[in-house]
Amino acid sequence: MQSLFDQGASAPAPTSFNMAAHVLAHAERLADKPALIVMGMDGADTWSYRAMEAAVRGTGTGLLQAGLKPGDIVLMRLGNNVEFPIAYLGAIAAGLVPVPTSSQLTAPEVAKMVAELSPGAILRDPEIACPDTPDTPQIDTAALDAMRALPPCAYDMGDPDRLGYIIYTSGTSGSPRAVCHAHRAIWARRMMHEGWYGLHEEDRLMHAGAFNWTFTLGTGLMDPWSVGATALIPAKGVAFDALPGLLAAHKATIFAAAPGVYRKILSDHPDIHLPDLRHGLTAGEKLSETTREEWFEATGTALYEAYGMSECSTFISASPSAPAHPHTLGRPQDGRRIAILDEDGTPVPIGEEGVIAVSRRDPGLMLGYFNAPEDTAARFVDDWFLTGDRGTMAEDFYISYAGRNDDMMNAGGFRVSPLEVESVLSRHPGIETVAVTDVEIKADTRIIAAFYTGPAALDETDLAAFAAERLARYKQPRLFRHMETLPTNPNGKLSRRTLRETFKANS
Repeated sequence: MQSLFDQGASAPAPTSFNMAAHVLAHAERLADKPALIVMGMDGADTWSYRAMEAAVRGTGTGLLQAGLKPGDIVLMRLGNNVEFPIAYLGAIAAGLVPVPTSSQLTAPEVAKMVAELSPGAILRDPEIACPDTPDTPQIDTAALDAMRALPPCAYDMGDPDRLGYIIYTSGTSGSPRAVCHAHRAIWARRMMHEGWYGLHEEDRLMHAGAFNWTFTLGTGLMDPWSVGATALIPAKGVAFDALPGLLAAHKATIFAAAPGVYRKILSDHPDIHLPDLRHGLTAGEKLSETTREEWFEATGTALYEAYGMSECSTFISASPSAPAHPHTLGRPQDGRRIAILDEDGTPVPIGEEGVIAVSRRDPGLMLGYFNAPEDTAARFVDDWFLTGDRGTMAEDFYISYAGRNDDMMNAGGFRVSPLEVESVLSRHPGIETVAVTDVEIKADTRIIAAFYTGPAALDETDLAAFAAERLARYKQPRLFRHMETLPTNPNGKLSRRTLRETFKANS
C-alpha cells in the first residue's frame, strides 16, 4: 500500500470570483452582528459586519481614486491595528494585489521587496520602517482612514485563478521569496473549517497574534468572517498574561495561537477556567505532547495542530471530528491529495519515511514564486509540490513529522533561512566565517544561534546591535558563540547538524 491520500477533490471555486467578496458574503445578512472585536484592557472596539464591509469597500474606492488600477501591486507597511485587514481586503475588493509584510522588517529588507515587486503604491504607517521611495507613492494611515467613508467600490469579479495577493516566505537560497496566490486560495480554505477548526457561524474565535501576521490574517480574521463568525483580536500592547482573562470575558469558543503562546500562558496560569472555550488551535511550529497534555489538564480542552506552509497554507491537521493520534500531525484534510514521496517522486510504502508532497492540482497551492519560474519549477516533481519536510504515513493516513530536508529554522512560527542571517553577519568586520542554526535551550524552546570564527571573541551587545539594524527581530540570533573552527561533513561542507548536536551535548 502506498503513502497516498486521495479521497476526492474539493469543489472548484465559482467562475466569477473575488476573495474579498467571498470573505464578506455574510455582511448583508448579519449586518449588525459583531464581525471583529479588538480587545483592550480598558474596553473593546467592536466592528459590525455592516461597518466592516463599508470600510473595506470604501477603502477600495479610495485606492482606485489614488490612481491605482486592478492588477497593481500594493506593498503593506502597516502596524498591529485594524487598518491592516481593512486595507488588505479593500485592495483585493478593488482588484489590486496586496503584499502584507511583517512590521518587524527593517528598511533595508523592505527596500529589496520594493526593488523586486515595483509596487504601484506603499500603504504606510509612519511608525513602521520603510525606505524612501521617490518613484513609488506612499499612502499613509490618515489617508487610508479617510477612505472608509467613501462610497463602496464594486467588487472586481473575475477568474478565480488570477493573482490575488502575495506573501513573503524565507527561501532555502537565503533570499525571501515572494509567493503568489490566486483569489481561489480563500475558497480552498473551506477544507480547513471542518478539517481543523470545527468552525461555525456561532463561534467567537480569538487569535493571539498581531493583525499583520499571516497566521492571524487567515485563521483569525478571513476564515471566521467567511462563515459569519465573530473574530476576537487582542489590542496592540496586550500582554500574554492577560489572554486568559480576555478569553473568559469575551466568551471565546475557539482560541488560536502558536505553541509558544500556549507554553507562556501555562507558565503564568497553571489553572485556567474557560467555560465557553470548546478547543484550541495551533500552528507555525511543532506542538509538543507536553504542552498538549498540560493545556488539557489546565483547561479541560483539547489543542488541534495543523501543518502547512506559505505556499499552501495548512493541509494536514487534527480536528474535533478527527483528533490526532499521539506524536502525529493529524491527517490530510478531506478534499486534499497528499503523498509521501521517495527521491524519484514515487509514493513510498506505508510506514516508510519520505518527503511530504501536495498535489499540483490543490486549489490552495500557490501560483508560483514572483518572476521566478525556475525556482517554482524546482519545487515540483511531476504532479507533486515538494514541501521540503519529511514524514511517514500510517494506514489510516495519519502523518508523523520527521524533520526538514534542509536547514530551515523556525523562530516563533516564522520560518527563517540560516543563509539569509549568515549573509548579514558575514559583513561584520570581526567575523571571518559564520554558521547559524536553531538550538534547544530548554524543553520545547528553541532560539536562533550564531557560531562564528575570527581573531577574537566579539562583544555580544555589539553583534546584537549589528543584527538589529539589518534583520527583522524574529530573524536575529539570541545567542552568539566564538569558535576556533566550524564543523564540516566529509565533503567539506558546513554541518549545522553537528553544531546543534554539539551545543545540546555541552548544555
